[in-house]
Amino acid sequence: MKKVVLAYSGGLDTSCAVRWIRDTYGAEVVCFSAFIGEVADRKLLAKKARSAGASKIYIEDLKAEFARDFIVPALWAHAKYEGKYPLATSLGRPLIAKHLVRIAEKEKADCVAHGCTGKGNDQVRIEVGVKTLNPKLKVIAPLREWSFNSREEEIDYAKQHAILISATKKSPYSIDKNIWGIAIEAGVLEDPWKEPPEDAYLMTRPLARVPKKPLYVNIGFKGGIPVSLNGKPMVLVALIERLNQLGGQYGVGRIDQIENRLVGIKSRELYEAPAATILHLAHEELESLVTDREFFHYRRVLSEKYSELVYYGLWFTPLREALDQFFATHQKRVTGVIRVRLEQGNAIVVGRKSPYSLYSEKLATYSAKDEFDRTAAEGFMKIWGLPYEGRLKK
Repeated sequence: MKKVVLAYSGGLDTSCAVRWIRDTYGAEVVCFSAFIGEVADRKLLAKKARSAGASKIYIEDLKAEFARDFIVPALWAHAKYEGKYPLATSLGRPLIAKHLVRIAEKEKADCVAHGCTGKGNDQVRIEVGVKTLNPKLKVIAPLREWSFNSREEEIDYAKQHAILISATKKSPYSIDKNIWGIAIEAGVLEDPWKEPPEDAYLMTRPLARVPKKPLYVNIGFKGGIPVSLNGKPMVLVALIERLNQLGGQYGVGRIDQIENRLVGIKSRELYEAPAATILHLAHEELESLVTDREFFHYRRVLSEKYSELVYYGLWFTPLREALDQFFATHQKRVTGVIRVRLEQGNAIVVGRKSPYSLYSEKLATYSAKDEFDRTAAEGFMKIWGLPYEGRLKK
């Protein structure tokens, strides 16, 4: 191989990978970094890549595409793996794979590489995506090949070769960040009995430091897409980033989870996802207001499958595309405003309204305004219970 395009995050693994690929394969290394929220300093990122031996680096702002083409479909599907994880990293990987292939074709590279571990899920998401989009490209996975057995050894390697890194032996967390959430692992978090130390969290405050006064936010939706905050129109990326700030101030969106990885092992993962937590809650509450019972219940069944497809790296598949169409069919009705109270680590829906609301106070009330025909209930009971009448009689 002559040229390799590496999916580069600027973290410890990919920084070491640049030098390792160059020395091991004698290949030119071009770095590609997808700017979807995890890179605060582009100049520093480029400097890190150059220090490791990269000949060129692409740093592309893909946040708008990420929000539009990946976050929105996942929000419509209410995709949360095993009911908790809002799939922030999982959603970012197929986007990275897509542009990794594009840049490899532009650079006329015969190979791509990534910094995913050999026992993680991301290797699957990247490689299946790449092979689906361009099966001719070869894939290098340094972390499956090299002899390093710990992050401490990688840190020593980086220092030996004057590679700029941020990780230290005192703070060896592995962190992946984008606008939909932060994934944190390694270090003391690998002991499932130990409570996560506060220094592991990056975006959310501990309850001891959150404001005492609750904060109310009104989130406006149009066609299933969040479009305003407290009556002010906002583009989706800005709205997500603002909710991350507000939710983070109130300690909203911390997730401490033992999850089942695709490769068959269990892992302890820490997530911070204030905006994802708030928007999933708000969108689902609005759906419950405007959709009928059968659709709302069946959608929950498909949400679980959708979450698995994303988590398992099967984004570029016919089933995921078909499910997207299903979830999109009713989004026109998901229009309205949801009021959320942020308080002491919680996001609580306290108000909801929509021009498509199926809620009728005259039918639901127990006051004198009640228009529900109670006399019809007797016949309903008789017909509904008829198949089971006397079934357990001895």
